Amino acid sequence: MLCETREINKKEHRTDMFVNENLIVRRGQPFQIKITFDREYVAEKDQFWVEFLIGAYPQVNKGTYIPVLPNQDQEGMKWGGRVLESENNVITMAITPEPDCIVGKFRMYIAVMTPYGIRRTRRDPKKDLYILFNPWAPGDTVYMPDEEERKEFILNDVGAIFHGEASNVEIRPWNFGQFEYGVLDACLNVMDRAQMPLSGRANPIKVSRVASAMINSRDDNGILEGNWSGDYTYGVSPTAWTGSVEILLNYSSAGVPVCYGQCWVFAAVFNTFLRCLGIPARVVTNYFSAHDNDRNLKTDVILDEDGKVDVKLTKDSIWNYHCWNECWMARPDLPPGFGGWQVVDATPQETSDGMYRCGPASVQAIKHGNICYPFDTPFIFAEACSTALDIVYWKRNKDGTQEAIKVNTHHVGKMVLTKEVGRDGSKDITESYKFPEGSEEERLAMEAAVKYGMSPLSVLLPEADVEMDVHVEDVAIGSDFKLTLQFKNKKAKPRSLNIYVSGNIVFYTGVTRSQFKSKTIEVKVGPLQTQTVEVEVQAREYMNKLVEQAMLHFIITGRINETSQIVTSRSLVTLKVPKLTVKVELLPRLVMEEMLVTVEFTNPLKQKLENVYMRIEGPGLMGAKVKMYSLIPPGTSLTWTESFTPRRPGRSVLIASLDCPALRQVYGQAEVNIQY
Repeated sequence: MLCETREINKKEHRTDMFVNENLIVRRGQPFQIKITFDREYVAEKDQFWVEFLIGAYPQVNKGTYIPVLPNQDQEGMKWGGRVLESENNVITMAITPEPDCIVGKFRMYIAVMTPYGIRRTRRDPKKDLYILFNPWAPGDTVYMPDEEERKEFILNDVGAIFHGEASNVEIRPWNFGQFEYGVLDACLNVMDRAQMPLSGRANPIKVSRVASAMINSRDDNGILEGNWSGDYTYGVSPTAWTGSVEILLNYSSAGVPVCYGQCWVFAAVFNTFLRCLGIPARVVTNYFSAHDNDRNLKTDVILDEDGKVDVKLTKDSIWNYHCWNECWMARPDLPPGFGGWQVVDATPQETSDGMYRCGPASVQAIKHGNICYPFDTPFIFAEACSTALDIVYWKRNKDGTQEAIKVNTHHVGKMVLTKEVGRDGSKDITESYKFPEGSEEERLAMEAAVKYGMSPLSVLLPEADVEMDVHVEDVAIGSDFKLTLQFKNKKAKPRSLNIYVSGNIVFYTGVTRSQFKSKTIEVKVGPLQTQTVEVEVQAREYMNKLVEQAMLHFIITGRINETSQIVTSRSLVTLKVPKLTVKVELLPRLVMEEMLVTVEFTNPLKQKLENVYMRIEGPGLMGAKVKMYSLIPPGTSLTWTESFTPRRPGRSVLIASLDCPALRQVYGQAEVNIQY
């Protein structure tokens, strides 16, 4: 089978990183096998062929039974076969799968015509081979022309996922681990559990759509159970995971959803699935991502008379950030020009064709407002591109009526980031999703969206006499800080305002957990003057109420007494958490030589940390290891040392996390270069 890591097949097909003894090849590209007969092969007289079968009932017309003759030309995009060398009773044969064949695990047999009929080799699992999508093959629908991008979006098994807030971006390292032992079988098992027809497994559009439903467990007992409650007693906190491998292997072995995931975990596991099968993919973060329930291209925030958000009436939500995936493929089902990057989202938000899934939706279609094209383009357009009216603040009156008090047109889809090719930095791809605000192209895209079904509502408001801005410096978790309010009077007459400050603990989904601060202040601003007011926030007010994302959301509303005009602003504060220090001994750094890694942490808070879990793992270096500490007192340091044995040369990364109810999202990493 020539399936050893250093032999020709895995090298040429770029599958030598897989920890798998079987042959793994990519479709649309030739691979070689050696066949040994019991006597010398005579081409003019002897007749044989190679058979490839997949599924329980293989059939030629369904592409699940493929016989390949020794000199079979690859015509009409079919499989090809060619004898490269014949020496005595051993021949070397090149076989080329068609570039649109089924992706999966095939059984292989050699069939020989004898005077007594057809004789076949015995079933041998070692002769099974995997066939994957091939972004290196021009005939494959996932073909990607740039080599550096192929290395990043297929061969890179570590990544960076961006979170936090648009003005304060944080990076979370992640081990995709698509080449680790058992991951390929686990990914194929996902399609089996979905009962996906084998014929559909040749089409990346269908594969990515089925997988977007199977990554979450809402309606099909898929891989991950979502949990945004803050209570993770019966599973692993979403912020504790450091990679996809443990999740996929647990699901494959137990057959029940793994607890728990949130958007970046869904996206990271989905990314592993796609890259493992050969579909170029990347994780994307959209900052201030709208969940537009009524699809009117705006996000409505309802305030009561005191300026507090009415959670019962506010059905739309704005996620501080939301992670989804992009996968690269042609879209023959759409008009020309809509291939390339496609959005797929496994986070269960809304149903699509009766299941919790989303995409694939063409990024080009989203940008140009062509929301008529499948799949789920209107929903993603509203998440990232609702720039016509973005956020509308409404005041609810005593008689039940509502009046618009402010429109914010520069909030939703503020920034879209992904990892840069070949580097760990961020790449801003906002312009891939929408045209510059205020441009003619943006106006035309919005008109197209309205034409295809969106129904924006028009809101016109007079400009208020006083502008209000909010500023906060970087804040470390457990620290006191000040909220700076700045009022600018644009009129030649003095103005006085009654200001209400509401501080809330929020999940990253924008949902309020609890209010921790409420303050009313009076402000007077002279004619054409600017007045600054500071509001002190103490750590004891918010620390015992924090949720895992450590985010504080301030909504400031006020009324100008002279004109009864309403002013409002909002500010999201992401609290800085400490980092882990990860150290690897300097020498030796050789394949199959034991090494040591040390993780160090100091509790920076004024409170003890209880039930602390630490994790560490690295692709090609070590599987996930977990250690639990029952108590870490304030100011106390700990050191955790583990041994590991690298199994492959080259660059890799060790990723560590610390997680407990009082402190989450604590990460650290160390790069390791292994030599032969």
